[in-house]
Parts: sequence; C-alpha cells; structure tokens
Amino acid sequence: MSKISVYMTGGIAAYKAVMAVRGLQKAGHQVRVAMTRNAEEFVGASTLAALTKTPVLDDLFADSRRDQIAHIELADWSDLALVLPADANVLAKMANGLADDAVSTTLLACHCPKLVVPAMNEHMWKNPATQRNLALLKGDGVKVLEPASGFLAEGYSGKGRMPEPDQIVAWVQSFLTQGPLSGKKIVVTAGGNLEAIDPVRFIGNHSSGKMGCCFARAAAQMGAEVTLIYGNVSIALPQNDRIRLVKALSAKEMLQAVQAAFAQSDALIMAAAVSDWTPKTTADHKLKKQAGVDEFHLTLVKNPDILQTVAAGKRKTQVVIGFAAETNDLLANAQRKLDSKGADLIIANDVSSNAFGADSDQVTLLAKGQVPESWPRMSKQEVAERVLIRLAEKI
Repeated sequence: MSKISVYMTGGIAAYKAVMAVRGLQKAGHQVRVAMTRNAEEFVGASTLAALTKTPVLDDLFADSRRDQIAHIELADWSDLALVLPADANVLAKMANGLADDAVSTTLLACHCPKLVVPAMNEHMWKNPATQRNLALLKGDGVKVLEPASGFLAEGYSGKGRMPEPDQIVAWVQSFLTQGPLSGKKIVVTAGGNLEAIDPVRFIGNHSSGKMGCCFARAAAQMGAEVTLIYGNVSIALPQNDRIRLVKALSAKEMLQAVQAAFAQSDALIMAAAVSDWTPKTTADHKLKKQAGVDEFHLTLVKNPDILQTVAAGKRKTQVVIGFAAETNDLLANAQRKLDSKGADLIIANDVSSNAFGADSDQVTLLAKGQVPESWPRMSKQEVAERVLIRLAEKI
C-alpha cells in the first residue's frame, strides 16, 4: 500500500479530515500528517500523532534532530500528498509557489502526485482569485476533489462543504489503483424524470438517484471514465475526476444525452426511473383553479423508450444493463423486459416496500439464456460493485 502525507489547513472541516486519515489507515495505507497553526485551532496535533503513531510536522524549526531536514524527509517519504482540508490560503500558496510554513514548504518540496480537497465558504470558493489558483493547480497536474453543496458553518446552504470522509478515501483509492474497468467508458443514468405540466407543476416519481450514483461511484473507483446523466435526485451527486455530470430532467432530454454519450462508450447502466408518459401539451403559464371546476383532465402521450432505443442501435462490443423496478410479478415482468428491450442484463428489484431512497436492496439478475440469479439483501453500493465486476469480464 501507499505512503500518504496529509496536509491539514485551517477550517471547521478539519474534524472530518481526522476520520479520513483513519479511513486511509483502514485501507492499508501508511499516513503521516503536517498541519498549519490554524488547523491546530480546530484539531489538536496530539490527536493526529496518536492516530498515526508518528510526530506531526507543524514547525520547521522545532525538530531537534540534525541528521535530516524534517520537511524534505516527509516530502521524499511520500507516494502521495493529500491536502485535506485545503483552505483558500494554501491553494493560493501552492498555485504561486509560496513556502512560509511547514505545510506549504513541504508541499513545494514534494515530487509525488498531489491531491487537494478544498473546503471553505461559498463566496471564497467562487471568488475569481480562488478559481484562478485552482486553474493553475490543475494545469500543474494537481487533482482536485471539488467541495459539496449543503449546509455551511455560516448557517446557510451553499457550495463549500468538504465531502464526506468515505468519499475522500474512495477518491484517493481510485487514484492509486488501476481497477478492472481502467480504460473503459461507462454511461450511467440516475434519478427520476420531471415531465412539465406547466412552469410550476410536473409529473415525477419517487426515485432518489441513489442506485445510479452508487454505480457511477463504483465504476470510477474501478478505473472507468464515467458519464453520469441524472434527472431529479434527492441525494448528493458523486464528486470524482473520473465522473462527468450531465443534467437531463425530461425523458427526451435524457434520451438525447444518453445517445450522445453512449456512442463513444463501452457500456450503459440505465438506473434512472424514466417516465413512461409525458403531458401532450405543456402550458407556458401556471394553470389556475377555476370556480365551479372540480376536475382537471390531463392528456398523456408515450415517452420514447430509452433502454429499447439505445439497445437497438448498440454495437456488438457494447453492453446495456437495464433495471426493472416492479411492485408485483417481479420475475415475470423483468423477463418480459429482458425479452423486449434488447438489454444484455436486467436487474430486477421489488419497490413495493419503499425501496426508493433506501441504502440497501435485494435484486435478481436476469440475462439471456441464463437462470435468474437472486442475491441476498445488501447495500446498493455493494450491488453496484458486484455487477460491475461482472461487467468488467464482458467489455
């Protein structure tokens, strides 16, 4: 496993960095830590020293040993440098080659790959100076895991939150390993479609997008270049340099996005809950209630069948995986879908008991000419990983 030096800077997100360090250790990596003085206002150096069982580098002149130079020794030791969390200050220093403390000096001396996980206030993140510094760093080959959107320490929602520790560990793992899908391009769809009735109302469904996001995350961790085409989702989208995000709310928009991406890809995983129907007409203004009118009639027309359309035009070397989310007659309905849609594999799941948004699922796999294979209940992330391992054998 790898030797990872973690560089912690000031910010409330520093407490998450402690959990990420522990996660990296659990994954088998050796971890050492350097901290700025501002970082120590949030997390004590003794905590990290106890966790890593090595001294924390926070002062260039405190080490009494004269047989080595502390920051050069750490830089030379590292297989990977991870800046976590990376505040706006350290991004500016790294981009411009400044070295005025233990963290920035060691980073300047590092000749290993560098990964940064920015975390800061939304306004600081969007500041043109910060974005210029990020562009410079990316141009220098530094990998960036962008912050997530959510509730910030300032008391309002915005972009700037540090991703969760498990996401950070997975991102580092995907960078360090060449997985079974390396060199492959995978298209994944997630979430539900919104079919507009008027500018305010729509037809939708309960899909959270969790299963599709699990597939996108797992495929990226296995080395694939992923295009995640998402509709209406209720969870945070995965953030990974290997995942390209494309928003497509309606079924027609999703079909166009899937066709464009799949033309240059090896596999399609249709985890989105595509709307079968759409309003025949969409009002250009909000439809108002009318006195004396107690019923509202809406004419629906069929949407294009994305799975069937794409599968019909696929190359022999491409693989198409579909889902059958059913409330009754699970296997019979899934088998009909396999026979009629042209997919290589159908993943059937029973959604009669609130499977939407759940963390786990019980699925059955159906493939042409094979006996249906039922799996025990497991996390959706594990479902994705197991399916993708099989996919890797086919493409």
